[in-house]
Amino acid sequence: MNGIVSALVPVLALILTGYALRRLAFLPDGAWAGIERLTYFVLFPALLIRTLGGQRLEGAPWPEVMAVVVPSVLAAAVVLLAWRGLRPATPGPTFTSVFQGGVRFNTYIALAVAQAYYGEAGLAMGALAAGFMIVLINLLCVTTLAAWGAGRGGPGRLVRLVRDVAGNPLIVACAIGWFLSLSGIGVPGLAADVLEVPGRAALPLGLLAVGAALRPAAVRGHAGHVTVASVVQFGVKPALAFALVSLTGLAGAAAGAVQIALMSPTAPSAYILAGQLGGDRETMASIITAQTALAFPVMLLLSGLLPG
Repeated sequence: MNGIVSALVPVLALILTGYALRRLAFLPDGAWAGIERLTYFVLFPALLIRTLGGQRLEGAPWPEVMAVVVPSVLAAAVVLLAWRGLRPATPGPTFTSVFQGGVRFNTYIALAVAQAYYGEAGLAMGALAAGFMIVLINLLCVTTLAAWGAGRGGPGRLVRLVRDVAGNPLIVACAIGWFLSLSGIGVPGLAADVLEVPGRAALPLGLLAVGAALRPAAVRGHAGHVTVASVVQFGVKPALAFALVSLTGLAGAAAGAVQIALMSPTAPSAYILAGQLGGDRETMASIITAQTALAFPVMLLLSGLLPG
């Protein structure tokens, strides 16, 4: 328990610092938007390329990681699609935000906690899980937004879908990282040094941006949608993750990092995607805020089940 508290406190402190700085107008609003874009399009891709590209999959438990990650994420998507079928009156854009709220995970929180709890092994295993999850989750979310987002129908839908998926910076970064790893090229020493500097900045700046994006006042009026997304995010996914970890025999930092990722709140990038692809931004802001606040007691509660 002390380990997870020690891991969570610095993460929470950075998020609260970002929230306070935004409320105190320490930086203009445009600066926070720039930090979000910088982190999303440059810093975090650099971290993924360096971490994934430097891994060697020989001996890594990647089949077991996939066997936990893929069914857990797909089950969450199926549950939310079933809920949509039972609630056909829900506006399409609003459903896309509920979907992102139940399927996405906050990579900054997941990797920061995994690294704090398990050290460099936690970061490496967290990045391995994130590499699978980011591609699958973005494909699911972009497809859902293409189907139900405002103004996303009509001619050219398939072209837009392919463009949105292929142009996603996190998917591109994962693809580059996997190529470098699987090809045996790895990340050359000079390139690793160049990527290390922005990569180290990704998590702290990302967590500050998470705090700056919180909108407590926006939660009012969206309680039902927040509840649905959060039950899937903090109930369905972690339950499946813990069950599948036990079934696959995954252990140690790999098991813990996967479980941490699958109990993390949804990602602030969901708000950016909702704005770009016709989602419901107000509902998305409410879900992000509520889940970020809920994440820490939930993760603390579930931490007793993590491998030491």
